Amino acid sequence: MLLQTRPDPSPSAHDRTYRGLRTRIMHGEVDPGTAMTLRGIGKEFGVSMTPAREAVRRLVAEGALQLSSSGRVSTPDLSNERIEELAALRSLIEVELASRALPRAHMALIDRLQAINGTISEMVISHDSVGYIRTNLEFHRTLYLRAQAPAMLAMAETVWLQLGPTMRKLYTKMRRNEAPHFHRHIIAALKAGDEPGLRLAVRSDVTQGLKMLVA
Repeated sequence: MLLQTRPDPSPSAHDRTYRGLRTRIMHGEVDPGTAMTLRGIGKEFGVSMTPAREAVRRLVAEGALQLSSSGRVSTPDLSNERIEELAALRSLIEVELASRALPRAHMALIDRLQAINGTISEMVISHDSVGYIRTNLEFHRTLYLRAQAPAMLAMAETVWLQLGPTMRKLYTKMRRNEAPHFHRHIIAALKAGDEPGLRLAVRSDVTQGLKMLVA
């Protein structure tokens, strides 16, 4: 008779901690330069130090967290040069994703994008910066999933992750009173099957806000 062994809870605890912390950073729930401790992370997610340490290690590797020579863990406070670099990456990757999605942009997708854009407007009205960032990324991810290019989308999400705290800072600076107007241009280009217009709208949308931070 084979003995039944209990599954090791550590991998699931680590993965839950990693995904939870990753989401918080990507959605701008943490300001740039915020220090974190393994003890604090463990307490927040109800795990021991080991899953917290492994989650931090993965997020440092992805550029979502920084680890100093003294062992201090923090969210990155990006330089202007780094912001420009990440904005350029967004432009390159996301324009290509949108272009690849265009042939599969059926009306159900367009209706879904319009609904998400309406939610973004609600977040703006309620001054919900985290909700704004979350739904804005949902708008882009929903479109890019139609590109059926998972490796390219994963690269885009890594850039979003590195920019998460900076996007919170940008939202505060921009003081939006409506959803991004380039979203309407994106939807119009999808309806018209206008690839040059779509590429221009996406490029403008993903770079114009970040330019404000480096001005």
